[in-house]
Amino acid sequence: MSLSTIEFQTQENPRFSVIWLHGLGADGNDFVPVAQSMGLPCGVRFVFPHAPVLPVTINGGYRMRAWYDIYSLSPGAREDRAGIESSCRLLEELMEKEHARGIPFGRIFLAGFSQGGALALHAGLRFRERIAGIVALSTYLPLASSLESEANPVNAGIPVFLAHGDEDEVIPVSAGFAVRDVLSALGHRVAWHRYPMAHSVNGQETADISSWLEGIMSGDAESPKVEA
Repeated sequence: MSLSTIEFQTQENPRFSVIWLHGLGADGNDFVPVAQSMGLPCGVRFVFPHAPVLPVTINGGYRMRAWYDIYSLSPGAREDRAGIESSCRLLEELMEKEHARGIPFGRIFLAGFSQGGALALHAGLRFRERIAGIVALSTYLPLASSLESEANPVNAGIPVFLAHGDEDEVIPVSAGFAVRDVLSALGHRVAWHRYPMAHSVNGQETADISSWLEGIMSGDAESPKVEA
């Protein structure tokens, strides 16, 4: 099985790719308008995959687009390692496809919201080649206890944009703090942002992501932004 996708390019012959993963129950259309509003000055291909349709335990077994099953959102709850690793392989196939289309791995970004952000972190930190960076929004760190032993040293220190809403009632901002602290301790360049919003995305966040991407793409990545 391979993932179906939506794509758009900011220019012909793009130099970078951003693979953007939607959240639980959404689909690849979800973040197309957000990416289109960024106005990045360089050539970028945005790829928006649709997650497989799976029964989701936390939603009573209802079938929906999901990157993996979720048993509970409680800290320390059992996690669907098999499902996470299955979607990780599908995401790696997309990265390989972008590479085959002429985009070096070092110019491929992974981005995601909520469950999509969790998968982006899981896959990007473990990938066999060094990538450009990760954008993880309103999310958490899956299989966190195994990250240090499973992370690929080739991706040590890659830049990560983390953002969370202070009023998030789905994934509390404390989860965002935890991701920030773990990744910072592992030596990643973490740009950490908080916004007065719920489990969503706002205009300021979109502008901040755009600036961060532009900085890295231009070879002048910003220093990590530290907030309380």
